[in-house]
Amino acid sequence: MTFSFQMSVLPSVQPFHAIAYPIDPLLALEISRKYAAHCSLIASRFALPPFNHPAPNRIKQDGGNERLRVGYVSSDFGNHPLSHLMGSVFGMHNRKNVEVFCYALSPNDGTEWRQRTQSEAEHFVDVSAMTSDMIAKMINEDKIHVLVNLNGYTKGARNEIFAMQPAPIQVSYMGFPGTTGATYIDYLITDEFVSPLCFSHIYSEKLVHLPHCYFVNDYKQKNQDVLDSNCPHKRSDYGLPENKFIFACFNQLYKMDPEIVNTWCNILKRVPNSALWLLRFPAAGEMKFRTYAVAQGVQPDQIIFTDVAMKSEHIRRSGLADLFLDTPLCNAHTTGTDILWAGLPMVTLPLEKMATRVAGSLCLATGLGEEMIVSSMKEYEEKAVSLALNPLKLQALTDKLKAVRMTCPLFDAIRWVRNLERAYFKMWNLHCSGQHPQHFKVTENDREFPYDR
Repeated sequence: MTFSFQMSVLPSVQPFHAIAYPIDPLLALEISRKYAAHCSLIASRFALPPFNHPAPNRIKQDGGNERLRVGYVSSDFGNHPLSHLMGSVFGMHNRKNVEVFCYALSPNDGTEWRQRTQSEAEHFVDVSAMTSDMIAKMINEDKIHVLVNLNGYTKGARNEIFAMQPAPIQVSYMGFPGTTGATYIDYLITDEFVSPLCFSHIYSEKLVHLPHCYFVNDYKQKNQDVLDSNCPHKRSDYGLPENKFIFACFNQLYKMDPEIVNTWCNILKRVPNSALWLLRFPAAGEMKFRTYAVAQGVQPDQIIFTDVAMKSEHIRRSGLADLFLDTPLCNAHTTGTDILWAGLPMVTLPLEKMATRVAGSLCLATGLGEEMIVSSMKEYEEKAVSLALNPLKLQALTDKLKAVRMTCPLFDAIRWVRNLERAYFKMWNLHCSGQHPQHFKVTENDREFPYDR
């Protein structure tokens, strides 16, 4: 099945929206390709000659002290979910082997997140006032081996920098949970659950499968206080009834489609004395949601909205709910990490596209995924109802989730960074041996850690 747009103008549906809409994954790929080609057009207007890249010499060969130079380009070094998650990752790289450069596309917002990355990354450059061609020249002069795009098609991106190809290996990671459709992006860093090889045809990039989960966080470093069992928040602080079973979904309202809302309404009608806790995210959606739910036969007091909160409060108060209900079309990503760290179990239904499978991967990386992942909307409803009506079973799952937080792969950022470095070295060594980018799987095995000793 092929799609083509018979026009030179950009599709009206943007790649980021194509992630969340229930449109065919191949159409989403075609939309991304159109936007990638547009970035190439912007790049061509700078009329730069092609860049020379670092020689394809293996790093650490013959005891040499050269390191792999990795560049991260992002507009989100600051108060943004990307920095909330990646936090200290840039400083966690092993400096004996990897030299990190962060190129900030946005000016300093004065927040602790910006400050942390600036102080912990080996090189941090604010390039926000520079033109895209000047940034590309700087990256090339820094002799970057692997250049990582942390934006994709999100606000503040300057993908034309990548279209100029300042580095020999270019990678998409974290910012955009989908394919870039770009010929100039070689790899997408993902995992086997989120992007199985059987779906490789919906991606333009070669898939790099990290072990466990591709989605990183450093909550163990920065949010340990949340694990304190003495939660300062009470249900009454948020208008939540003490004696009801509370289902929750803290995703933005755009992720909710009629099918999942209908399913939630069925669940609320089947579980006596239950309520659904949502965020005013945005506030404009509250009235429409309430009206729709009541029309489906849900009691008005079963829908509870509260305001968006600061990160630490948001994570802490999540534990006041009993069960998180994920949105299948576009999952809880950062939010999924938040609620699992808070010890709140979820029900999630993976589909085909990357953005529909992230929450399932998060669950698997806790070691308890089988208890939270379902395979159909009917099973989703049954799982939510049965957990709500079986308090002992739900309590056992909650207790297990709380018990594994400090040891499971999902929250082990140091382990995750080592695996990421394995991926970067594998990319570089494939390049050095004259091979084209290819799908590969990273294993936690030093024989696979491709330094030349």
